[in-house]
Amino acid sequence: MFAFLDHEGPIPFAHRGGAGHWPENTWPAFEHARSLGFRYLETDAHATADGLVLAFHDHVLDRVTDQRGVIAELPWQQVRAARVAGVEPIVLLEDLLGSFPDAFVNIDAKHDRVVDPLVRVLQRTGALERVCIASFSDRRLTALRSRLGPRVCMAGGPAAVLRLRAGSFGVPVPRLRVACVQVPVRHGRVPIVDARFVDYAHQLGTPVHVWTIDDMPEIARLLDLGVDGIMSDDLEALRDVLVGRGLW
Repeated sequence: MFAFLDHEGPIPFAHRGGAGHWPENTWPAFEHARSLGFRYLETDAHATADGLVLAFHDHVLDRVTDQRGVIAELPWQQVRAARVAGVEPIVLLEDLLGSFPDAFVNIDAKHDRVVDPLVRVLQRTGALERVCIASFSDRRLTALRSRLGPRVCMAGGPAAVLRLRAGSFGVPVPRLRVACVQVPVRHGRVPIVDARFVDYAHQLGTPVHVWTIDDMPEIARLLDLGVDGIMSDDLEALRDVLVGRGLW
């Protein structure tokens, strides 16, 4: 059992710090999540041209900041001038890990260039046992796994999710070597998380975390299916459902 997954009941994740309340991946978002009692923070990772790792979702600054540019092509000195929603500074992942030493942090590695800088940050901060690494790239996950070793919780990538889905219909698939899977309820019109999927994952000992769920009835429905974690932007809604079920 990974320390990250050692949680009684479903894990409540503050998605991007709780983007429904404050600008995503900013200090006010993360601090608000902690003030509500969230111990699990979800964020993303990109690296600047000079190798600093940001808690930031997009590969460009354009959508959420007052600046423009591709993060991997810009030095930190330039990126640090950007303000999320015109106000909040971009958070360095190392600062996030250091500011909340008792929090668990789920990190979505967003770019191939973040692999080596991310490894260095996790090793330097001693945070290996309180993070879980996810990615939409199987190649990226393989690279991170080879550098970080078996101590680090690693979510399954697209190939693992596909195998789980196929296996849930009785298709013979290779054994999964992942700590958990983190998935949306559906991909386009194709359902992913249903009773069959969750039951099969549990037969293999694989926890299922679902993103990004803000609707209280949907949170309740997923809990009834037996999912092991829910990522949400609406932290009060997620907490209220869990409190109502005695799961907080």
